[in-house]
Amino acid sequence: MEALNMSKIGMTTMLLSAFLLVTSGCSHDNHSMVKEPITEKDKPVQTERSNTSSIEGTTGANQNPVVPATVMKPNEIPVLVNKENILPDNYKPSDLVYPDVRFTFTEKIEKRMMRKEAAAALELLFQAADEQGVPLAGVSAYRSQKTQTSLFNHYVEKDGLEAALLYSATPGTSEHQTGLAIDVTSSDGSCAAEDCFGETDQAQWLIDNAPTYGFIIRYEEGKESITGYKYEPWHLRYVGKKLAQELTDRGITLEEYYQASLAAK
Repeated sequence: MEALNMSKIGMTTMLLSAFLLVTSGCSHDNHSMVKEPITEKDKPVQTERSNTSSIEGTTGANQNPVVPATVMKPNEIPVLVNKENILPDNYKPSDLVYPDVRFTFTEKIEKRMMRKEAAAALELLFQAADEQGVPLAGVSAYRSQKTQTSLFNHYVEKDGLEAALLYSATPGTSEHQTGLAIDVTSSDGSCAAEDCFGETDQAQWLIDNAPTYGFIIRYEEGKESITGYKYEPWHLRYVGKKLAQELTDRGITLEEYYQASLAAK
């Protein structure tokens, strides 16, 4: 796999270290490990720099302080949330619902929820997958900042900070917190949030069909230095049909879309 951009890792490491000092732990998107067993708009969502000094870090040899940009419009469907764009503290979508789809568990708990528009699209995607003989199951959808914090701390304890940052997000930077992301697997629950999922018929079907329903494979293979995370064929992100198709046709990530849009201004 392509190596991650080291300046990004350095910046994120320092940001996370500061978060850990203030909050006794950080959490974000859990990416390549098994996770805890509206109108569509196309314009980029602007961000503003936070004034929170507690999350200052350093990047590169110049040791310049960096502060993550706070997302100004977290409710927008194409919102960009990543290591450099953080959600408002304890953000929670107001329109979370339980999509009527198969999950690897039966309880009606937090990680079964998604935003209403994304949930409706997910139901259509799962129905199509069933009809075409590649049944899916949800693994983990919405995740609160509190839950993500616990998860991230667990991965830091297990694998160390540097390794954890390659597959898990720090607090406030998890796509799961937007209610627009979901990890999926085969209906039998095998290869849930594991690399082997990429070899399944379901994974190939998602590559070919997810954009039709408004979803993208958010963390693509070969784009690790851009997204900041290793390849995750199971992590779906709802962005709306129009944008999902555009990203797919152009072969770009959400980060590249925003960069190109801002450069065109």
